[in-house]
Amino acid sequence: MSLLTVENLSKHYEGRRSLVERLTGVPQTVVRAVNGIDLTVEKGEILGLIGESGCGKSTLGRAILRLHEPTTGKVTFDGTDVTALDAAGLKAMRRRMQIIFQDPYASLNPRRTVAQIVGLPLKLHGLAQTDDEARAIVARICERVGLKANQLDRYPHQFSGGQRQRIGIARALVSNPEFIVCDEPVSALDVSIQAQIIALLLELKREMGLTYLFISHDISVIGYLADRVAVMYLGEIVEMGPVEAILANPRHPYTQSLMSAVPEVDHAGRRARVRLAGDLPSPLNPPAGCKFHTRCPLAVEACRSRAPVTETVGPGHSAACHRLAENLSLLEGTPA
Repeated sequence: MSLLTVENLSKHYEGRRSLVERLTGVPQTVVRAVNGIDLTVEKGEILGLIGESGCGKSTLGRAILRLHEPTTGKVTFDGTDVTALDAAGLKAMRRRMQIIFQDPYASLNPRRTVAQIVGLPLKLHGLAQTDDEARAIVARICERVGLKANQLDRYPHQFSGGQRQRIGIARALVSNPEFIVCDEPVSALDVSIQAQIIALLLELKREMGLTYLFISHDISVIGYLADRVAVMYLGEIVEMGPVEAILANPRHPYTQSLMSAVPEVDHAGRRARVRLAGDLPSPLNPPAGCKFHTRCPLAVEACRSRAPVTETVGPGHSAACHRLAENLSLLEGTPA
């Protein structure tokens, strides 16, 4: 049984209208940030979610936790329908489902000490009987993530970016959760610090039996961490499968373009670089048919008029593309 199941999950936002638009009756625009997502996460695995900035990855992660209320769809965690929970039920569930935010500078309250920041979940969920017990728990989890006990009374501005992210990790772990959304937790850090944080997250997963939804725009990070990969484009999953299958045989042209961007040391055997046309379309006015067709070098007329269905292309491996039967690849040939 899957620990987490997401069914037809969507998150739409109403766009703002100017005064002139409101007076002239121009219809409200709708931003379809996440549109009809289906996925599962097995207990103990790391599901990597990858895509360009603006494709809806973070919105999906927050909608799963109901930090953003889903517009439609259902999220089931360990047999419980999270989308049907009332405020009290959702508060109790939040102890088991946590998030590590992308920005270690903006996600910490500058007016609170480390002890107050990390200890807040203990207070909210009644997990410590006394202040001394809470401080002892906070000290223990902070030391486990690489902070020192004598730093508990310091404020966030007194720490480096990597240390601040360790504070965020400690805050997520202090309530002893089972599932964590890692929302690009290393993208704002220097490369050397990224490696340390990734190693720490893997150690904590093994020690605490955690399950991760790991969001990133870097396929090399996902390839190192994840058991399975979901590729997201303009609010939809276009390919999903075991990490080995995705890296060795990406079937969707968008996944192939992401793969081509990974630096390779072996220049002689390097894949061809795929250069996509244009930028990511606006979710305010997404293209008809396949949303990727405006940038896809393999697009044909069917791509412009009909949305592709998701097809199975291998064990646990699926993709949504009109040209899957032709087994085309943008990665063949020599570098451009």
